[in-house]
Amino acid sequence: PAVPDAAVPDPAGPSPDPSAGPSPHRKPRLFVVSGPSGVGKSTVLRRVVPQVPGLSFVVSHTTRQRREGEEDGRDYHFVTDAEFDALESAGAFVEWAFVHDHRYGTSRKALASSGAAGDLLIEVDVQGARALREEIRGAVSIFIAPPEFADLRDRLTGRGRESEAEVRRRLRTAENEIPHAGDYDHRIVNADLDATVRAIVAVIERARESGSEGPGD
Repeated sequence: PAVPDAAVPDPAGPSPDPSAGPSPHRKPRLFVVSGPSGVGKSTVLRRVVPQVPGLSFVVSHTTRQRREGEEDGRDYHFVTDAEFDALESAGAFVEWAFVHDHRYGTSRKALASSGAAGDLLIEVDVQGARALREEIRGAVSIFIAPPEFADLRDRLTGRGRESEAEVRRRLRTAENEIPHAGDYDHRIVNADLDATVRAIVAVIERARESGSEGPGD
């Protein structure tokens, strides 16, 4: 039987409220977020998830070292190169890519387990976002951009986490990533944290109202 459209009101009741979470009658939707290093993606998304009922963050795998304050299984699944190789050989990843000399991947298991709770939010680089858009029909893509390119340097140097050489490398990567913003469904400029959070929440709520298909349809 056909899956009912979440945007069509039930004859026995009112139209669904997107702020109450996704309809139980449709598959979860995937929201894919990208942006250059230093644009504030992680900070924004940590604010978004608690504000959206029925939205879960998909935890990716990475071979990079864990940073101070990060937790395995919350921020990333931190694995060795050998462990990543084994997962990749077993076909565990929907997508994976090299980013700043480290590998990052989205596992099928993470998508399935997170999706059991509702809609999904994932942070990936431009390569990963392209692969997910091709693989998963109905994915909604969001690119977070800086107000000015110079803001990225200020943010990267200001957090004091990377060497000058690493900052330059990340800025070179950003120069290649920003032109791809037009490939995304939505482009949001992070000039103000609260405004950016509100904008992403609004994108999610509008997508829920549209009732389109989710991953796997």
